[in-house]
Amino acid sequence: MLADLPELVPARMLNEYAYCPRLFFLEWVDSLWAPNADTAEGERRHRRADAGGGAAPLPDEGVLKAARSVELASERLGITAKLDLVEGAGGTVVPVDLKKGRPTREGEPWEADAVQVCAQILLLRDHGYACERGELFYAETRQRVPVEPTPELVARTLGVVQQARSAALRLVPPPPLESSPKCPRCSLVGICLPDEVNLLARRSGDRPRRLIAADPDAVPLYVAEQGAVVGVSGGRVTVSRHREELAAMRLIDVLHVCAYGNVQVTAQAMRTLFDRDVDVFHFSYGGWLLGVTTGLPSKNVQLRIRQATAAARGQFGAPRGMIAGKIRNCRVLLRRNGGDQVERAVGQLGELARRAEEASGPAELLGIEGAAARLYFDAFPALIGRAAELPGPAYSGLRNRRPPTDAVNCLLSFTYGLLTKELTAACLMVGFDPYIGLYHRPRFGRPALALDLAEEFRPLLADSTVLTLINNREVAPSDFLVRAGAVTLTAAGRKAVIRAWERRMATTVRHPMFGYSVSYRRAVELQARILAAHLTGELAEYAPMVTR
Repeated sequence: MLADLPELVPARMLNEYAYCPRLFFLEWVDSLWAPNADTAEGERRHRRADAGGGAAPLPDEGVLKAARSVELASERLGITAKLDLVEGAGGTVVPVDLKKGRPTREGEPWEADAVQVCAQILLLRDHGYACERGELFYAETRQRVPVEPTPELVARTLGVVQQARSAALRLVPPPPLESSPKCPRCSLVGICLPDEVNLLARRSGDRPRRLIAADPDAVPLYVAEQGAVVGVSGGRVTVSRHREELAAMRLIDVLHVCAYGNVQVTAQAMRTLFDRDVDVFHFSYGGWLLGVTTGLPSKNVQLRIRQATAAARGQFGAPRGMIAGKIRNCRVLLRRNGGDQVERAVGQLGELARRAEEASGPAELLGIEGAAARLYFDAFPALIGRAAELPGPAYSGLRNRRPPTDAVNCLLSFTYGLLTKELTAACLMVGFDPYIGLYHRPRFGRPALALDLAEEFRPLLADSTVLTLINNREVAPSDFLVRAGAVTLTAAGRKAVIRAWERRMATTVRHPMFGYSVSYRRAVELQARILAAHLTGELAEYAPMVTR
């Protein structure tokens, strides 16, 4: 309903709508934001204007000479704005809007910028000021470009107001621009995924451009030293024990913090991490994910509503894709590493993947997944011939946990904990509630949606890391402890697994659907965003990531 929307549209959002309706929707309706170099430069340019200053009396109260950061609103127009600068002379005023870039090649204002300034002119007039024109100051060329409120521009501006409000009522974002030169420098391109969504929605057959970085700049910080304290000092995250600094890392380089066992995080560090959207994951000493400490949830409440609705209704399309993707990736791992010994299992898994895609209900899908898991783990010992070198009972292909009774299951459990952490982080980044699942049923303390998304990545990330650790002898018998029939990792063993895990997450692969190269960590984020596009109605089907 119209009453559910804010009464007034910010003039800045009119600029966004005129530039790209989808960008407007993501920023205004979903309240999504992602900084980049351009936004940082824009903020720097606006510091003086945002500081305010100067008197801004109404026309019947005095004379306005120059005022910065002037806020105006009009219910009649349905617009609000914060004007960077208003200058007065000769009984008239002129709004001046600051832009970091440059005008068009012809020296004219860009249309979206002109719409924003026209909205400011209309607001000033609505408050009784005489305003005949506005100006845009383009910082890159340091020139002022006039904006004349022609009847055509006024009509266009008022039309944008109505179009923007109508777009916001639809609750589904407008489709992305197709092959637009506007996309590469957009700060929200990694959230919008214009080429990817168009391809999956079959609006475009062109190969997507890689508009996002292959790998995020920040990396996780793992703290496993018992009794350690995580703090902040001078723009760095510090790890200390008994007041002795053990490690330090720049805040901008920290993706999230992983604390194992008895590790404390100071209140000051927690507040600083919240400000930077850095989550803290808490693990047991043995690597079981216990919980996550995060700041306020994403403002994208509509996505969480769709997620909860899909879970309550038992929507089944995405789980089918996730389990079919998992089975196909298990099949690929066996085929690549098992040779003739696993040929029969490879063929059976292909048939089970097809059946998973056609499953009629959760019970049938659960049965198919169980059959596939038995086939896969029965064949798994053929991939790890050196497992016999590790302590504890010989690995039989059976999964056991809490506690694991052999070294292979110990490694699998530890890497599955790391995988759950990665998918929980991706869910929080996109705006999901990680505890409301579509396939895994909600249970106290279990991030069900993260486990859903983790399914297709188990063989690609966790199982592959375990194969590498064992077959390349990156873990030795001394990296394990055997106590009362349970096998656990030593401190050195945990470090070896984490090193191998981070190496795997940073591995760059050619994305099977999009054709460009991404790291596995970026691929995990992409899948969470594809699921979001499916639940919000942009994509009819969920497409799992399946390697070849």
